[in-house]
Amino acid sequence: MNEEQAVLDFFAKKENLPLGLSVAEQMDEIRAQINSRFWKSLQQRISDQHTSAWIAETIEDRNAAGVLVGLQCRMAEPQSLFLFPMLEQQYLGGSWRIFFGLMWNTPSKQDQLSLPAVVALKQVLADAGFKANENFLAWQWTNFYPRRSDFLLRYTRNPEKLLDEIEFIFKTLLTNNGKLVEQANTSLKNAPRTLTISLDHLHKKHSS
Repeated sequence: MNEEQAVLDFFAKKENLPLGLSVAEQMDEIRAQINSRFWKSLQQRISDQHTSAWIAETIEDRNAAGVLVGLQCRMAEPQSLFLFPMLEQQYLGGSWRIFFGLMWNTPSKQDQLSLPAVVALKQVLADAGFKANENFLAWQWTNFYPRRSDFLLRYTRNPEKLLDEIEFIFKTLLTNNGKLVEQANTSLKNAPRTLTISLDHLHKKHSS
């Protein structure tokens, strides 16, 4: 009998089950705390090394105040429409997994997607294996699972090495293609505002 099975058998006994459930609840809380500590550490690192163009902010779980689940890099000089780098963990297939990408701060329109600088950036990232959808110009899964035991143990034993690895992949957006991102956002800022108004919008305006 291996060690894991022995532990399971011990806590499965009726007299030990209350203790086992209590330990499980406490461990879930510990996982969440270490997970939040990781995101705060990464946010601080990004802020220290990329202060000129971006303001890194942590993201809280919508259903659990104080529980961090990612970070976003907002523009130091905001504008009405822009792309910003982000990392976030998403629950998928029974586990939390980190993905990252370039997200729109508000839904874009076809004429904005067609701007040469935006098209060029999207193509470069597509060639690098990024996907796209209506919310993201580019996004990609990582191989990091922030609630799994192996991740948590790595972070507690050697946090700087793990943070180095995650920052390295994020530099695809912050540094390696940073100039292209800047050019795309400048293009979006200077683009003329569309004069197209949806029929639905006109109907609502007429009815009000």
